[in-house]
Amino acid sequence: MTQDNLTLIRTYLAAYAARDLAAVEPLFADGITLRDWKIRVAGKAAALAETRKNFEAVQSLRIAVLAAYEREGGAAAELEIVVDGRDTLYVVDVFDIDADGRIAAIRAFVGRGD
Repeated sequence: MTQDNLTLIRTYLAAYAARDLAAVEPLFADGITLRDWKIRVAGKAAALAETRKNFEAVQSLRIAVLAAYEREGGAAAELEIVVDGRDTLYVVDVFDIDADGRIAAIRAFVGRGD
């Protein structure tokens, strides 16, 4: 992963863990798509609304990057996410990054910790 992509992804993950929508907003491209095991949304307004909903549903988030990988035009990160200090999710996020250095897509896949 290039330093620019690594910085962008870590900045996003830190803002997400802090539940800071104002910090997330400039990182998203206008045409961003978010997809996970439950939802798919397209466009910055819809992605921010979904992110806001996720933030409002929890009291705290802790995100640890277990591994990170680079590819042309994007990156992937294996994450351990602890929700409200009690529920642990293991997720792989695949990021597309546009030519302006903003997140154009996030595809999240849930897994197991073992």
